Formats: sequence, structure tokens, C-alpha cells
Amino acid sequence: MKKIKITAGPYTFVAKLETEAAPKTCAAFEKALPFISEIIHVRWSGEGVWMPLGDLNFGVDYENATSYPAPGQIILYPGGVSETEILLSYGPVCFASKAGQLAGNHFLTIVEGLENVHPLGRLVLLKGAHPIRFDAL
Repeated sequence: MKKIKITAGPYTFVAKLETEAAPKTCAAFEKALPFISEIIHVRWSGEGVWMPLGDLNFGVDYENATSYPAPGQIILYPGGVSETEILLSYGPVCFASKAGQLAGNHFLTIVEGLENVHPLGRLVLLKGAHPIRFDAL
């Protein structure tokens, strides 16, 4: 099982790559490591934080797509109706944009530090943007 270290605000997590369910998305993301961005709170989706990535193209299509990621699941929206983005759920989510409901590729699942996902989400909601970094383990 391949793992990724995630440092977000004051928290550190370990996530497993969902290589069987989303092999192309995982491979594309691994090539982009280390991946550094900023998380902000979602606007339409519920309890999640996201990284708006504009026209960044990971070169993937839909695989293992969901509109309802569970807390600790991370999805990649490859772009199209809305801009490319990565979303981390910390509570109930129905993934959407101003154009309506979307689906993203579930490619990472937090396996260590899950108890801090909700505090991270609340921190971003109440205090604003925070840095996030993904590194191979």
C-alpha cells in the first residue's frame, strides 16, 4: 500500500493511495509530488476543504468518481464544468459547484490522524486559508 504524508495547517495525516480503484489518478498525482497548495473552505458542498487549481491538468478522466466522499476521503475533480480541484471531506459532503453537482475521483483516504480532519475543517472555516503539502512516504 502506497502512502502519502499530508501536512495541513497544524495537522499531519497519513493517507493511502487508492491505486486499485483510481490507478490513473494516483499515478498522475504521484508524479506531481511534492504537491503544495492552500486549502479554503468549500462554498456549496458542505463540510469540506478544497484546493482550487484553475486550469491545472492532471491528464486524467473520471475513475472511482463520487459526489459523496466520506470524512477523510480526498477526491480530484479533473476539470470540465468547473475548475480543477482537490477536495478533502471532514463531514457530510455533496460535492458541487456554482454550476451544480459534480463528481470527483476518490484517490486518497486518510488512514492516520483521521481524528484531526474535523478540527482542520473547522479551523479553515473559522480562520481562513491554510497551507497544505503532500509528500510521498
